[in-house]
Amino acid sequence: MDELNFIDLFAGASGMSEGFIRAGLNPISHIEMDKYACDSIRTRAAYHYLIKNEKEEYYIDYLKGKITREELYNQVPERILDSVLNIEITDDSIKSIFSQIDKTLNDRKVDLIIGGPPCQAYSLLGRHHENIENDPRNKLYIQYGRFLKKYEPKAFVFENVPGLLSANKGQHFRNLKAYFRKIGYEVYHDTLNAADYGVLQARKRIIIVGWKKNNDYGFPEIKKIAEEFTVNDIFKDLPKLKPGDALKIAKYKVPKNDYLQKFELRNGVDFVTQHISRPHNERDLKIYKTAIKKWNKNEERLKYPDLPKELKTHKNETSFTDRYKVVNGNGVSHTVVAHIAKDGHYYIHPDIKQCRSISVREAARLQSFPDDFFFEGSRSAAFKQIGNAVPPLMANAIAKSMKKHLCQI
Repeated sequence: MDELNFIDLFAGASGMSEGFIRAGLNPISHIEMDKYACDSIRTRAAYHYLIKNEKEEYYIDYLKGKITREELYNQVPERILDSVLNIEITDDSIKSIFSQIDKTLNDRKVDLIIGGPPCQAYSLLGRHHENIENDPRNKLYIQYGRFLKKYEPKAFVFENVPGLLSANKGQHFRNLKAYFRKIGYEVYHDTLNAADYGVLQARKRIIIVGWKKNNDYGFPEIKKIAEEFTVNDIFKDLPKLKPGDALKIAKYKVPKNDYLQKFELRNGVDFVTQHISRPHNERDLKIYKTAIKKWNKNEERLKYPDLPKELKTHKNETSFTDRYKVVNGNGVSHTVVAHIAKDGHYYIHPDIKQCRSISVREAARLQSFPDDFFFEGSRSAAFKQIGNAVPPLMANAIAKSMKKHLCQI
C-alpha cells in the first residue's frame, strides 16, 4: 500500500497529527502560528524520525538534558524540520505557504488535510465578549478551503467546538458547509466526546468530514471504547508534588497500570518529564482545600458565594461561580481548555494532601498525550498548547476509521 500523506493546518502542538501518525499516516507539513507550538512539533518530528531509524537514544538524552535542542535537531534531516511552518495563514501569506509545502512534496500527493482553526470565537464563553460577526477567525474555513482547492486531497477532517453549530443562529455553519460543497466535497459532521475514545476527559467537539464527490463514504463509523477507567488511573503513578514543585525528570512511583499500558501513555521511557506545578498563594490554597473537601465528601462543587468573606477578592457573585473546580479523580475530567495557562483554579488536583492545581504532565495525560511527548517553551506555554490540543487518542480513533476508506480510493 502506498503511504497516505496529510497536511495539518492550524496544527497547535500536533495532537491531531499524533493520532494520525499513530494510525500509520505520514505528515507532509504542519502550519501553525504559535512559535512554541512549532518548536514542540519539530521536537516531536525529531522523535518520530529517530524512533523510525533506531536512534531514539538521542531523544532520550534530550529529555534528560544531556544534549541541547540544537544537538537533537542535528540528528534529523533539515527537510523534516523545515516542513513545520511557523506562520499565520492569511491572504498575504498563503502563496508563500503553498510554495514551501511544494518544496517538501517531492512528487508525493496529498491524500488528506486535517486541522481545526482557532475556536475561541465560536465558544459559548467567547460570544459574551466578542462581536462574532466581525471576528476574522470566523472566515478561516475559507483559508482552509484554499488548501483543498490547491492540493485536492481525497478527504479532509475539520475539528472545532460545538459552538460552531449555533454561531450566528446556525448561519455560519451553513455557509461553511455550502463553501466546502462548492469546491467539490460532500460534507458530514457529528459531535464526538473524547471520553468515548479512551480520553479521560469529557470533551465534546464537532468533527466535519469531507470527501471528494466521486468518493463519498459519508461520516465514518468511529469505534467507541467501552472500558471504564478513571482520572486516578493516570495520576497515581506520578510523584506527589507541592505547589511550585518542578520535576523536569522523575521516576514513576509504581508500575504502569492497565490504562497506561493499553493506551501507551507510558510507552517505553522509564521516567516522566515536565511534572511541573505552579505556585499558589495561601488564600488560594485555603480555597482549594475547601473545594477538595466538598468534592471528595459529597461530589459537591464549591460555589464562589459560599466562600468565607475573608477569602473573597471581588464583589461579583453571580457569574463564573464555579471558578474553583476539582478534577474528578473517580471519573473523567471536565474539559481542559487553554485558560489553564493563566491560572489553575479550574483544575484542582483531587488529592487534598497535594492541594494544588494539576501539573503540566497531568494536564497532558488528561489530553491523552504520551509521556515522551515534550512541550517546548515555558510552563504557561506548555499549558496553553495542551489546552488547545486535539486529544491524540480521539484523533487516532478518527484516523483509523478514515484510513479504511482512504486506502480504497
